[in-house]
Amino acid sequence: MDEESKKAPSAESGSGMANPTGKRGRKVAPDAAFDLWLQRGLHAMYDGVAQEPVPEEWLNLIAASMPNAERKD
Repeated sequence: MDEESKKAPSAESGSGMANPTGKRGRKVAPDAAFDLWLQRGLHAMYDGVAQEPVPEEWLNLIAASMPNAERKD
């Protein structure tokens, strides 16, 4: 048996098996649809919050916790 015949059949060989890499086949579409739905939902819920400025107290705490950070006084 040669090396080529020992390999598992690929999606390109016409075996009907899905390609696990996601480059071809049906598994890509449901994942892409879910990702799009999730992204839109997260943007709808959190864009406003993400655009708010970080409170000055939090910035001071972060700066104080960094050992080599230059502090603004």
